[in-house]
Amino acid sequence: MTSTVVQLWDRYRASNPKARAETPISFHFCDNQEDADLCAALVVRGQKRATAPSVAELELAGDPVPRVGDYSIVTDWAGHAVAVIQTVSVEIRRFGEIDEEFARAEGEGDLTLEWWRTAHQSYYENVLAGSRHKVNADLEIVCERFEVVMNA
Repeated sequence: MTSTVVQLWDRYRASNPKARAETPISFHFCDNQEDADLCAALVVRGQKRATAPSVAELELAGDPVPRVGDYSIVTDWAGHAVAVIQTVSVEIRRFGEIDEEFARAEGEGDLTLEWWRTAHQSYYENVLAGSRHKVNADLEIVCERFEVVMNA
């Protein structure tokens, strides 16, 4: 955890005294620097308001499925905090059930479902490589929507 993560959470807590004392998890989107930094910027700009990890990748990493009300700190690839977000909804859908509206909420690429499916299939294949999990229409996806509660 970088000092910018702690500093941003402390700043958030100063304006929201009921927020818990412990710093929430911090993370970057994606599995490469270019995309992670782009997604961090999209969050700050207000374009990216959703994310979609697979249930399988969360299980492999030992991470819990997010819950409504959870706070997280989004970072860039280098770990510098860019925003505090709060989860506003969580729905588990199959890969083949993701719709155009959710693809737009993710705020990436050209905002189409076609772009979303192509990019995410590649991402899931990469993060699930070597595991027993297969990327197909039945892969369970955690459709998490969030709001930015503070930018860095």
